[in-house]
Amino acid sequence: MKPASLLIAVKRCFRFQEAGLVGVILVLGLLLTVFGGSVNVPVFTMNSDGIRERVMKPNSQGELEPVSTTRNTFLNAKNLTQLAKDTSFIAIMAVGATIVIISGGIDLSVGAIYALASVVGAMVLHQFGPDGSSTQTSHLLGVTLGIAACIGTATLCGLFNGGMTVVLRVHPFIITLGTMAIYRGIAFVLTNGQSIGGFPESFRNVVQWEIGENLSVVPLLITVVVGLLGVIFLGSLAEGRRVYAIGGNELASRYSGIRVERVKLLVFVIAGLVAGLSAVLSLGYYGAATSGDGQGYELNVIAAAVIGGASLAGGKGTALGAVLGALIIQMINSGIVILRIDQNYSQIIIGAVVIIAVMLDQVNAWLERRRLTTTASR
Repeated sequence: MKPASLLIAVKRCFRFQEAGLVGVILVLGLLLTVFGGSVNVPVFTMNSDGIRERVMKPNSQGELEPVSTTRNTFLNAKNLTQLAKDTSFIAIMAVGATIVIISGGIDLSVGAIYALASVVGAMVLHQFGPDGSSTQTSHLLGVTLGIAACIGTATLCGLFNGGMTVVLRVHPFIITLGTMAIYRGIAFVLTNGQSIGGFPESFRNVVQWEIGENLSVVPLLITVVVGLLGVIFLGSLAEGRRVYAIGGNELASRYSGIRVERVKLLVFVIAGLVAGLSAVLSLGYYGAATSGDGQGYELNVIAAAVIGGASLAGGKGTALGAVLGALIIQMINSGIVILRIDQNYSQIIIGAVVIIAVMLDQVNAWLERRRLTTTASR
């Protein structure tokens, strides 16, 4: 590659909106790799029956003992796959939250929607599980109905949030603050505070499908699909451009003929739908649901969106940034464990990161205004 071409490629890379996020991820990964230390992990192999089992070797006394190997605490396949799986739950919802924030709104009820959708989906799936009343019914039908109930409930919650915001003309902060309590209260009433489990094994097998060394495929696949659809929606579709327009200047959007209410309704529906998708994954992995699920997810989801570049003033943000922001949040949580920091400080650290992200956004906006003022005065 010629020097001139290389220079152009480097410039394009630094103009890439998410380049800073990628840099932060690489720095965090390097720090955790260097300071995380090492850990002994057991060695497994596949026997003649295709069953995974521990590798054993005789010691000096002739007794068999398990074989272990030393690996970096952070930079090992098991930890990275766990990191990817844990990130997916937040990343999927962060894409929807980012779309809402770009439109100039906010959704504080995302964790409660997640909980209510999980509970409703669990109640349906339980009926087709080993202890349910419909055990003789096709598991395929039961799993389909359970997934539909989970996603449908979350979508209806999003529709209700958007409808209340549009009809009452009240800021979504107030509406979703109220619905956050309502949805979680409904979940508690439905479960009486108890856990609901006992799902069809086929449902959990599909969601937990793995390849290689415990690489969870389904969460990663859904995260990639949701991220790509978010990128296409915001970057290529007219409706996505309207979301940016409304967040940038709602009054001007109205005068330009954009149906603002319809767009606002749509963004909350999308936020609810992706919360339902995340709830489906949680049911498959944890095998149960309670009204307390998703407690505090509001902070993590909004933090992922803000860290990913979404401006709380509206009109700015990307789906890819939301996914990268969720990865940064999860790396921080993982780093707290790896570095043996008191986990009671995790929320403090995440909150501080959000404030720093907002401050950087304000500084960036000030610099942009200053640049435009300087350009106009010339």
